[in-house]
Amino acid sequence: MASKGDYFGLGRLLSIILAIIPVTSWVLGFLTRFSEGKILAGILRLILGWNIIWIVDLVLMILSGRILRIIPL
Repeated sequence: MASKGDYFGLGRLLSIILAIIPVTSWVLGFLTRFSEGKILAGILRLILGWNIIWIVDLVLMILSGRILRIIPL
């Protein structure tokens, strides 16, 4: 069975492709955090998602299939 990616349970390969594109990574990153009920983490991604977080998310998505969890609460 294929490994699930972090973007709403999409496949890992599709999640990696979406993470490569900065705009989709930014949008899906904060939507994922909002859907998990992590409002503060979603707002931080909305504000800071265009910089280093995008690069870290891309690396983590390739290596582990998960996005960065800055605020786990």
